[in-house]
Amino acid sequence: MNDLRFTEQPFSHWMRTAGNESEIVISSRVRIARNLQKHPFPLLATNQHLEEVQQELRQVLKDPRLKAYGVLHPIQLSETDDLNKKMLVEKHLISPSLANESRNGAVYISEDESLSIMVNEEDHLRIQCLYPGFQIKEAWEKASAVDDIFEDHVTYAFDDKRGYLTSCPTNVGTGLRASVMMHLPALVLTQQINRILSAVSQIGLTVRGIYGEGSEAMGNLFQISNQITLGQSEAEIIDNLRSVVLQIIGHEKAARERLMSESRLRVTDRVMRSFGILSYAAVIDSKEAAQRLSDVRLGINLGLIDGIAPQTMNELMVLTQPGFLYKSFNGKIEAGEMDMYRAKLIRQKLGKSLK
Repeated sequence: MNDLRFTEQPFSHWMRTAGNESEIVISSRVRIARNLQKHPFPLLATNQHLEEVQQELRQVLKDPRLKAYGVLHPIQLSETDDLNKKMLVEKHLISPSLANESRNGAVYISEDESLSIMVNEEDHLRIQCLYPGFQIKEAWEKASAVDDIFEDHVTYAFDDKRGYLTSCPTNVGTGLRASVMMHLPALVLTQQINRILSAVSQIGLTVRGIYGEGSEAMGNLFQISNQITLGQSEAEIIDNLRSVVLQIIGHEKAARERLMSESRLRVTDRVMRSFGILSYAAVIDSKEAAQRLSDVRLGINLGLIDGIAPQTMNELMVLTQPGFLYKSFNGKIEAGEMDMYRAKLIRQKLGKSLK
């Protein structure tokens, strides 16, 4: 039976607590891709093959060592409606690919939502760990420990030369994707962002939007992740990402100091205008909402706005997405009304109201 407690509220563990460098780094995520030997990969598998994979992995989930990570709540995607799937994606608990998979896909989510184990996505197994702030090493250590437990029970598809075999060639090798979601408004405002991101792409890393590959980097949120999974060890991948992210954090901090010393009035005006629009707008689309929320988040971090917790910005980042927005108003949103209800929800969260 599906446990959908995770779509009842927008806050995940990583949103509630502040990790290292949380003014700039929103979250750290590690995802490990694995396939089981002697089973066709999901893209070529029959329903019977996929069910056999599920049965094997369910047995692994009984390993007592996994209790250290809390109760793992099961969700069968074939038994889940589109709205709940969408909300799971909006909280980054499952991938868009798994949400679109109707054939024997499942996910097991820990109570604090820091661990998601996806079954029969693009690969048989995806182990994901999500932490607040800049904790990429901690996320990797946890994901690796869970991976070791699975490897004690099942035989992975592995080649001595190529490493772990995956459906997508870009994941072959370690099967590791490590990413850090960063809020970089000052680098955008000082027009340094393109230079920084261009340099990042030249050293084996890639930049994506908030929902990964193919998504737009709205609200000055950028996801920095490794592009290379073959030819480097897991430790090298993590260390390389950590080193680059630390440099970007330094550049963003310097850009914020520059803005406050050289353009304080303009920055203050921008922040306050965005706060005013969010507080009193009757209609706002998702793109503008993301940009205005980014401005207010920056204002909070720079001490220009008092009385609003940074966690409120994290909550609104999820609540203003279509799935949660629809559920917040009990599914009463008609076609063309989404922007009106988004504005209404933001006003409510900021303690404002219209007559």
